[in-house]
Amino acid sequence: MRRRIAHGLAVFLCVASLGAAQGNSGSADSRNGPMASRPRPATKSSKRSKPYQVGTASWYGSYFQGKDTASGEAYNMYDLTAAHPTLPLGTYVRVTNLRNGRAVVVRINDRGPVVDGRIIDMSYGAAQALGMKNRGLQQVRLDLVEAPQTVAELRPVAHLN
Repeated sequence: MRRRIAHGLAVFLCVASLGAAQGNSGSADSRNGPMASRPRPATKSSKRSKPYQVGTASWYGSYFQGKDTASGEAYNMYDLTAAHPTLPLGTYVRVTNLRNGRAVVVRINDRGPVVDGRIIDMSYGAAQALGMKNRGLQQVRLDLVEAPQTVAELRPVAHLN
């Protein structure tokens, strides 16, 4: 148990230090500062890109709490994680609820779903962020994303509408 807590704390501190190490970024208009190499936020036209996958998502919760995932870490139903049958463990995916437009970035840490016809099985926390925890199943769009640079980027994305 202590090892898992220590591992989680180490990961959190590493991610948090990445954001702190950037220092003062200066003006967004600066061409010589750190902002010059950062990608621009997506525009409406770039959101029309082809999705990685579209299909039915489900979620899993307290029954699996604390059990080992395929990545070896303990499942935490409140983390923004998911199970996918083929994507490499550690991949980050933006999951967009096609019913309400909400989106969240999750990290693939498990294999599944085991039910035919479903493309992703998300943690309770991710399902809650998408507004689908009361529905169980939902049509979603999956887009591959770069690994977040800060903890703040793991927060749920606002409505796209």
